[in-house]
Amino acid sequence: MNDEVEIGRGKRGRRAYSFDEVAVVPTRRTRDPRDVSLSWQFDAYYMKIPVMGAPMDSVMSPENAIKLGKLGGIGVLDLEGLWTRYEDPLPFYEELTRLDQTSANVTAKLQEIYAEPVKPDLMAARLEEIKAADVIVAGAMSPAGTQKLWEAVAEAPLDVFVVRGSTVSADHVSSQAEPLNLKQFIHHLDIPVIVGGVATYTGALHLMRTGAAGVLVGFGGGAASTTRRTMGIHVPMATAVADVAAARRDFMDESGGRYVHVIADGGIGLSGDIVKAIACGADAVMLGTALARASEAPGNGWHWGSEAHHSTLPRGSRVEVGTVGTLEQVLFGPADNAEGTLNLMGALRRTMATTGYTDVKELQRVGVVIGY
Repeated sequence: MNDEVEIGRGKRGRRAYSFDEVAVVPTRRTRDPRDVSLSWQFDAYYMKIPVMGAPMDSVMSPENAIKLGKLGGIGVLDLEGLWTRYEDPLPFYEELTRLDQTSANVTAKLQEIYAEPVKPDLMAARLEEIKAADVIVAGAMSPAGTQKLWEAVAEAPLDVFVVRGSTVSADHVSSQAEPLNLKQFIHHLDIPVIVGGVATYTGALHLMRTGAAGVLVGFGGGAASTTRRTMGIHVPMATAVADVAAARRDFMDESGGRYVHVIADGGIGLSGDIVKAIACGADAVMLGTALARASEAPGNGWHWGSEAHHSTLPRGSRVEVGTVGTLEQVLFGPADNAEGTLNLMGALRRTMATTGYTDVKELQRVGVVIGY
């Protein structure tokens, strides 16, 4: 089937779909929601819910990573963020909260604050704080940061490491600096590594061949990302997740059964988006905007990613997402609105029951329709 459309006489493009354009379809069987399991098995780790907290300073502090871990997910700390640059980052959060929404003013302030270098000893201390709480310890760095601080990463008390960037490839070419050799790095790191973002079948397949335990689909950044405006790059997430899920299937055949987890990262702000991500083939989701709305989120109702403070080409912005409830309410309710911002796991559970599936992996088989 040819899914390309003609843009003009000299160019054709592939039709792709966002989560807003698809919906799941109930089948002949329904179930009691109490019989549904939301658990997720990743490598040697068992989680009660298929949720990772995005490594963004507006979402994850060490304290919030611990809270998410206690609630059954994985909080991922940004190892190039405020918590590894400053002994006490709280005054900088307060300063950002007080700023008005003048874009240039906020961007310049973010660049100034994040100009402080990352301190490896502070990074280790933050991770030890999370480890002491007896939850899964996860941290993330960009490919460039990983290449620079790989020794500190290797020695850190991590259970899971995430190499996260706007676009991460298995074959980065540079004549200016030695790039990160993902395959070599993953081989020498004795913990599971998740790599992304990626948005295509081919790109994902090559990342899986590096030995990654999971791949992130999307660019991250969520509501705070302006990559489409600044660079002309955009990921329609429903198509991207389905393409990467196909790469996972083919890699299983190629590798003799090795399963690589697909984690949707970006475009997931509401409970229905989580459902659709899994329906398209994701094993779990990485939540930024959705968790930034929690009262415990360090951003105090504001949300931004690492793209927003890039030193030469900012391609993200600080956005106001507000506060809707506690982290526990965001994940498990009760909800006092019908907007899809509260009780995210309750919505997933009810959808699974309504469509007749007992676990998250089964939900990947649900029927999907396209709407216009």
